[in-house]
Parts: sequence; C-alpha cells; structure tokens
Amino acid sequence: MTVSGLAPGGLRALVGTAVRAALGADPDTLDDYRTPVGDAGLFGPGSVPWLVHGDLPAMLIGGFSALMLQTLHPLAMAAVAEHSSYREDPFGRLQRTARFVAGTTFGAMPLVDQLVGEVRRVHASVRGVAADGRRYSANDPALLRWVHTAEAWSFLRSHQRYSTHPLLRGEQDRYLAEVAVIARRLGARDVPESVGQVRRYLASVRQELRATPEALEAVHFLRTMPKERAVESLAHRVVGEAAIDLLPAFARRELGLGGLVAAGGGPLPARLATRAAASTFCHVVRWSVGPSVVRAIATERAAGLVGGAARTAAAGRA
Repeated sequence: MTVSGLAPGGLRALVGTAVRAALGADPDTLDDYRTPVGDAGLFGPGSVPWLVHGDLPAMLIGGFSALMLQTLHPLAMAAVAEHSSYREDPFGRLQRTARFVAGTTFGAMPLVDQLVGEVRRVHASVRGVAADGRRYSANDPALLRWVHTAEAWSFLRSHQRYSTHPLLRGEQDRYLAEVAVIARRLGARDVPESVGQVRRYLASVRQELRATPEALEAVHFLRTMPKERAVESLAHRVVGEAAIDLLPAFARRELGLGGLVAAGGGPLPARLATRAAASTFCHVVRWSVGPSVVRAIATERAAGLVGGAARTAAAGRA
C-alpha cells in the first residue's frame, strides 16, 4: 500500500482518470476509429505520424508551443482574434483541434474526409480585414501553409525532446512529408516536406512575423487559462514553460517570453530545470494513461480485426 492508502494500480487509475478528465477525453468517440474494417486511413500502422501523434504528453507540449508560434502571423492571428471562441471556450477549442489531429491521423478515410470537410466549411466564413488594412481568409493557401508548418514543426520538436523514441533525420523528413498530405487536403500549397525545407520556409517568412497586440493577448491567455485544481495549475505551468522553451529564439523575443524560461538562475540552469520538469510530467502521463487506445483500435481496424484487445483496454481505462 502507498501512504495514501491506495495500491499502485489504484493510484495509477486515479491519476489516469484525472488526466483524461482534464483533457475532456470522451470514450464514446472511440467507436469513430473502429470502422470500416481494413481501412488504414491516410498513413496506417508503421507510419511516422502514428508514432509521433500517439505520444500524448509530447503532443500536449508541442501543441501548446504551436499555438504560441502561430500567433506571430498577423493575418492568421487576426482571423483567430475575430472569429475564434478561444476566450469563451478555450478547452472546447483545444479539444476540437485535438480531435482533428487524432482523426486525420488514426481515422479511416470516411472520418478523415468528414473532418477535413468540416474545417473547410468553417474556414469558408472566416474572412475579414486585419488591423493593418490587409484582407485575410482562412482558406488562403499561404495562411494554411503557415498554420500547418508551425504545428507540424512544433510537434516534431517536442517529440525529439520528450519522446522515448526520437527520430533519425530521415524519419523526421518522412514525418513532415507524410503530414503535408493533411495540409494539402485543406488547401495549402508548397508545403515544406523536410527539416531543411521547414528551416528555409521559416527564414523566408520571418520578416512577415511579429507580435501584434492580439498575439500578445492570446499568448497571455494561453499562459493564464483558468484551472479548477492545484494539480492542473502545476501541470499547466510545466507544459507552458516547456512550450516556451521549444519556441525558436526569435519567437520568444517577439512575444516577450525570452526571460521566462531563464528566470531564477540563468538561461542554462533554468532551461535544464524546465526540461527536467517536463520530462517528469511526460513520464507521469504515460504511466497513468498508458499507450494510446486510439492507435490500438486503429491498428486493429487497419489489420481487419474488430474490437478485440483495444476494446478491452479502453474499457479497463474508462
């Protein structure tokens, strides 16, 4: 028994339940991944996106970092500021994004087509004029390329730093090439498909990026989102600091975040402490939640199996 009176298995279940509740996990959506039997989806088992997107804690950190990085494009940020409900429903917005990433990664083709169609329909009405007088549209291929690249690059950087299986250079290029398919389905063009192409793209777009008042407001909101419990506040702070640490140096400077990770002990000691805390967070989440149930169900579906072990595992963690 532990000092809390719970056996190790009970403690694990308790923590796992708390993690899933905080993330808004819905067991009812697991059925979306079971059919059609034999349909491998866009990528299939053995693909790099299945490996990267199946690691929940690294994806949380990468996703948080991506949201911060994306704010630096004034037109993309204007679209978010004027059309997004992130202030009123921040967790709902994050959950919808997570559903899109998971569904397009692990879902069969009907689910992929459904999710892409939903996003394209929403994008069709997201248009307006930014504060600098430029018109924007969420269906602009250049904006779609920016949003996708910032997200995929952040996911990859987080995976390389916090996963238990970092990728070789060729695998990193393969990941970027494979997930580019999703961006093209949404309407993006000239999507970077390798580490080298991403770095050249970020250098080319750098002069367009800046921290507008809307960007600073959004990043402040991300860092101070309301939490109900002390443990959620602690986890949020760890994820937030790790996300800031992942940002390119120019992004931290633009957003006024350059001193946050370095506070209290100099840049290197503070960054080491941030990464140690984030690594511990990742280990705890993996221990409590276990391997991705969605990936297990999708693997069975792609192999032509129905239900089976993945259904049993999901029920055991419900």
